Amino acid sequence: MAGGVGTESFSARTRKSVLRARIALRKSGVDYFRGDGSDWIALAGLLLTVPAIVGGTIASPVWCAPAMLVLPIVAGGLLLRPASLLGLYAAAATGLIVESIALGPYTQGAATVTPGTVLTVAACGFFGLIIAQFRARVGVPWRRGGTMLFDLRERIRVQSALPRLPKNWHSEMALRPAGGQSFSGDFVVAARTNGGRTLEVVLTDVSGKGMDAASRALLLSGAFGGLLGSLPPHGFLPAANGYLLRQDWDEGFATSIHLVLDLDSGDYELLSAGHLPALQLHAGSGRWEEKSGEGPLLGVYDGAQFDSCKGSLGPGDVLMLFTDGLVEASGRDIAEGIDRLTGEADRYVSCGFQGAAWHLIEAVAKDVNDDRALLLICHDA
Repeated sequence: MAGGVGTESFSARTRKSVLRARIALRKSGVDYFRGDGSDWIALAGLLLTVPAIVGGTIASPVWCAPAMLVLPIVAGGLLLRPASLLGLYAAAATGLIVESIALGPYTQGAATVTPGTVLTVAACGFFGLIIAQFRARVGVPWRRGGTMLFDLRERIRVQSALPRLPKNWHSEMALRPAGGQSFSGDFVVAARTNGGRTLEVVLTDVSGKGMDAASRALLLSGAFGGLLGSLPPHGFLPAANGYLLRQDWDEGFATSIHLVLDLDSGDYELLSAGHLPALQLHAGSGRWEEKSGEGPLLGVYDGAQFDSCKGSLGPGDVLMLFTDGLVEASGRDIAEGIDRLTGEADRYVSCGFQGAAWHLIEAVAKDVNDDRALLLICHDA
């Protein structure tokens, strides 16, 4: 009985804490990003620039042309909400009327408000209103709204960071989005599990590329990061597959390869979901071997099974995971692309693979219009 009362009291406290957290979040962040944040400071500042420009135009139209009224209008389109922007437009229109009255009718060589000036200011106002309505629709605030995309990019980068490894291990990852963009459909999540004795790494290639796949990659990287280490290794890909199926995306499939590496013995297990094989360099023979498990793409059908492939990294061995952007090209077979990748990688055998990931992407797929990711795991001799 006492245990039941204690449980009920704990549940009530938990519900109250969650409710308070939601209220605080709504007040501090959610409403703000929906466009409810005050923009009166920006509006007041822009409204003050309108009479300043009008006064400057009347005093010296040669140095302060009537068309300078487009400056507060353009700034308003980037900073203000649509309702506030209309007030700024009314002030700018009033300013044009005052300028036209003060400067008089147009004569040859005289500075005044011409029909072209009015059309220029009106066109800038129209495009500024479109920008403001778009920001209001997506909930971007007038302050620091432009930094949200940078925050998302940094979040993907942080989630793709590899954990520190013991002294006899080296790992590095390089990621290059398509078209020189900041966002990619390729991502990595990694964690040390089993008391730090095991390294688990998942390299995923989301369907699409660049900005088209960036939003799905951000969502999946967060979900996969939560699943990794919370489930047994053989349960990760089935859980990830079920998660993609529940999203019901039109283009929702992805390929993924899951590495489970014992940092004490060097033994590893690879599980693949339609991904390209990994490549292992055997230090003794100097040859590269393809290593891959078997399994379908993620997000295609429920109940998919993923069979593993086992191997071992001895001293001096290297394991390389990569996405198809490095080896696929129109008019070229994937096997040819893999041969080119391993040929370039052979250059680093004698000097070590420190910093090799980025240089390998530059060497084999510099101008490819596809997302590219490369991960190297080295067992130092």
